[in-house]
Amino acid sequence: MELNKEWRKTQQFLAPKKKAKKEMDYDAYPSFPLGENKIKAGIEEFATWIEQNKTITIDGYIGVFWNHLVESLGAELKKRGKTVRWFHVDAAMKPSEELDEMLAPYLGGNDPLFGKITDKDLLDWFDTEKLKLIKPDTSADINIILGCGASLAQWQCPIVYFDLPKNELQFRARAGTATNLGSKNKTDNRRTYKRFYFVDWVVLNKHKNKILPDIDLIVDEQRPDNYLFMTGDELRSGLSQMAKNVFRPRPWFEPGAWGGTWMKEQMEGLNKEVENLAWSFELMVLENGIMFESGQYLLEVSFDFLMFNNYQEVLGDCAEKFKYDFPIRFDFLDTFDGGNLSIQCHPTPEYIKENFGMPFTQDETYYILDCKDEPVVYLGFQDGVKPEEFHQALLQSQKEVKELDVDKYIQKFTAKKHDLFLIPNGTIHASGSNNLVLEISSAPYIFTFKMYDWLRLDLDGKPRPINIEHGMKNLNFERKGDTVVPELISAPYVITQTEEYKLEHLPTHPEHFYDVYRYTLNDKIHISTNNKCHVWMLIEGTSVTIETKNGIRQRFNYAETFVVPAAADSYTIYNEKPDNKTLLIQAFVK
Repeated sequence: MELNKEWRKTQQFLAPKKKAKKEMDYDAYPSFPLGENKIKAGIEEFATWIEQNKTITIDGYIGVFWNHLVESLGAELKKRGKTVRWFHVDAAMKPSEELDEMLAPYLGGNDPLFGKITDKDLLDWFDTEKLKLIKPDTSADINIILGCGASLAQWQCPIVYFDLPKNELQFRARAGTATNLGSKNKTDNRRTYKRFYFVDWVVLNKHKNKILPDIDLIVDEQRPDNYLFMTGDELRSGLSQMAKNVFRPRPWFEPGAWGGTWMKEQMEGLNKEVENLAWSFELMVLENGIMFESGQYLLEVSFDFLMFNNYQEVLGDCAEKFKYDFPIRFDFLDTFDGGNLSIQCHPTPEYIKENFGMPFTQDETYYILDCKDEPVVYLGFQDGVKPEEFHQALLQSQKEVKELDVDKYIQKFTAKKHDLFLIPNGTIHASGSNNLVLEISSAPYIFTFKMYDWLRLDLDGKPRPINIEHGMKNLNFERKGDTVVPELISAPYVITQTEEYKLEHLPTHPEHFYDVYRYTLNDKIHISTNNKCHVWMLIEGTSVTIETKNGIRQRFNYAETFVVPAAADSYTIYNEKPDNKTLLIQAFVK
């Protein structure tokens, strides 16, 4: 395919192929060092590796530009006098209509947002008899089978894997250059994403996990005209090093109907021309990537690889409970100079499991990282609210496009910097305008039942989907009146205070499976993991340096999230500027 400016639809920059030489106040492209000469770049280097083999399997993720690969690699190998036979594994894929019928039970019918996690495997997309018929041509110099699931053809040869970050997949889908797995029909962005989330990512991640030990070469395909790659051994070694030290996933950013200005004005490396930024996916592990650095080159792979390779080292004492599902999420909700979030709630554990196939639910907290002009957080019901009356008011608002008297039904509290609001499942809530919320939550993130959205349109000019009936089945009307403050607003207390640091506990709700601590760091602190995974963010101050027991040292800046795996055992955090007030937030599974 001919690549042009239309192959991705976003205002966000493509990740750079090389690390910036200057230190950033906020690093949008954090990386883990591998040492020198581990990462190679360019089609010439890639062709040099390929031509050493008679047969090659090139597997990879949905959204990879396979035809562009054939054109660019084919031209390079032809220059070298090689005859190449290409085999597309898609030739053995079942017809699109048959796949649509197979997947219908998982896609939620006409619901634009929600489906159910599939129990299918990637092999179910293929005609196994046709797969067996794909055989190398012995007369060619090189035989290459490629496409999603190419290794299912079981050629006995090296496996190359082309990975694509999920943010870039979504940007390609919005541009119409990527579609769902096996689908010939382009759908609207919401339905495409729904099938990604409940079907495509599930089966492709299972497949990725299965072949990970056998991958001989890993390729970062987000820059189709400049592939970066390294050996599978270096990948697995790098993941194992990461799993016993410290790492920061690569965040990515999205505008939204209520989005604000704080992140685009405060964070380096972002496109300042965007109208707003609503979200920063700091640690949203299903969609985050992790970047490795070698010789300044930055090679990104999905966070899934780390969990598949090293979940026990990463998670420690809760590893078998969560397995590959990293349990904690950090993200920013930016409403500075923006709008209120929708009035919403999240499903109960039973409801999310039965209806959507998720192993645990979306329990949240709002930590106020910054705010201005005395903003509010909506939280809990007013005393005396009757469920049926609230239900009818919501329906009437939607039907008549009429404003809801929110204050009549829902309490609101003035938000102050460093407050922590507790939002267990079933709690009515929303952030108001002029907050920068650090959302510390359990990992699921799309299961938000919006019940009132202030009568506004989404960025595409269409109304955002409203889920009144889902919400009514999950709302806890006992979280009301005078019970809200003691139950849903955390009351910090000091656990330890020394000359070097102060440690506070910010108690979470009994239904939250994670806890939150806050450190005021004067000089340094030495911490043992006690076989727990620790998630951190610097919430006030300039920067800190962390040194693990294994000798890795890394700097982290204000508003950056970083993870210390359980297998790190112990580590020391140093305040780089002791004259500055330095605060850190820490979350971990109870």
